[in-house]
Amino acid sequence: MSENSQTHDHREESEDLQRLELLRNNLDLYELNEEDLAVLTGSDDEDFSSAGQALPVLAVVGRPNVGKSSLVNRIVGKRVAVVQDIPGVTRDRVSYPASWNGRDFTLLDTGGWEVDVAGIDASVARQAEYAIENSDAVALVVDATVGITHTDEQIVRLLRGVTKPVILVANKVDSAMQESDAAVLWGLGLGEPHAISALHGRGMGDLLDIILEILPQESAVAGLAPGSGPHRIALIGRPNVGKSSLLNQLAGAERVVVDPLAGTTRDPVDEVIWLDDKPWTFVDTAGIRRRVHQTKGADFYASLRTQSALEKAELGLVLLDASSQITEQDIRVIQQVVDAGRALVLVCNKWDLVDEERQWTLTKELERELVQLQWVERVNLSAKTGWHTNRLTRAMNEALNSWQTRIPTGRLNSFLGELASAHPHPVRGGKQPRILFATQARSCPPRFVLFASGFLEAGYRRFIENQLRAQFGFSGTPIEISVRVREKRRRR
Repeated sequence: MSENSQTHDHREESEDLQRLELLRNNLDLYELNEEDLAVLTGSDDEDFSSAGQALPVLAVVGRPNVGKSSLVNRIVGKRVAVVQDIPGVTRDRVSYPASWNGRDFTLLDTGGWEVDVAGIDASVARQAEYAIENSDAVALVVDATVGITHTDEQIVRLLRGVTKPVILVANKVDSAMQESDAAVLWGLGLGEPHAISALHGRGMGDLLDIILEILPQESAVAGLAPGSGPHRIALIGRPNVGKSSLLNQLAGAERVVVDPLAGTTRDPVDEVIWLDDKPWTFVDTAGIRRRVHQTKGADFYASLRTQSALEKAELGLVLLDASSQITEQDIRVIQQVVDAGRALVLVCNKWDLVDEERQWTLTKELERELVQLQWVERVNLSAKTGWHTNRLTRAMNEALNSWQTRIPTGRLNSFLGELASAHPHPVRGGKQPRILFATQARSCPPRFVLFASGFLEAGYRRFIENQLRAQFGFSGTPIEISVRVREKRRRR
């Protein structure tokens, strides 16, 4: 940089600071409340960092409908896993943080493990086997009211080849009168069956004490996350658009169950994946079928968990089926990410099925349906073949950088001052509102607060947003602009 350009930049910065001080002093002539002063002096950024530890991992396995998810919910202390009185609700292996007596560990909930099955049931069984491989200890859950079944015996036979501790959990022992039912399970040859009732909490304290005894202090299978924590990316979209296929393609392994049956995924599934020498936490979510109040059963709870996963994420990766027409559900999913204030990348999947005519039609559909969201980052790819999946990291980095951007207050007020001089707000009722002062209250997403002498119309606020994007970027992130109308203090 030349000496002249450095001098010019320094002069501009000095002018911005002088203008900022003048505007701020002028704002003190107006009525300000405590909330206004808090906005002017601080910020309310969310902290998305998550320092990681190699916590020990316990895999919860068993045949369908023995109460594995109920046990997970009881240990975690809240309803995190979908529970319904039919077998096969859980399908993927899903991790949850847990704690007992001051020690933290990770639970891996799994789908029902069955032997000699095909189709989606075989995929569910493989996920349970992967969970055992990626755990430090295993809890085998058996229904004590049913006794030993052929499937239980087959699972035990498979567990004998595992070189990690296995604890036998006899579930559904709701009273002391049923203790004899649990005693029968000694016949499995895994040692003492620990009688509990996951539904009522009976025997849970003793079981957790034993779990802590068999778990190591530090996991031998869980990797240490970086101190800053990888970015959390929620994969969302309507059913069968390829969310699970994309996660498996990025992971390079069958991490989640993929099946032509729509709605295969029901619980959010976390997976840390390294892309371009950087870790990312991807969260595969249940497909959003319709409005939450129109769903029922497992789909209802799955939709709530999808919303929760999005709120915990930093970026929503919305998948569309590029080979079919954009639906109302697709638009609703995109709007859900915007309303949550998360960075957004639009993924047009199944591009291997798109011909030139469909490409042209899709472009027109996106222009029409997303007319107010021209800032969205978009990637065309094929999760099935892996084509163009390498372009995701650039789009995600661009969106997250914009989502975290903060504009210096002096620069912001200088820009808005020039903008208002060139394009003043229309006169309404003989008065022309003026922007008195502006500040960026937070990032993640960028939120701007404008103090004005009068109401700023929605069209003018959209104009300001468009100009902010043109000047500072903000590609891939929503922007929030709030206006606070303040009157001058009355002279006493």
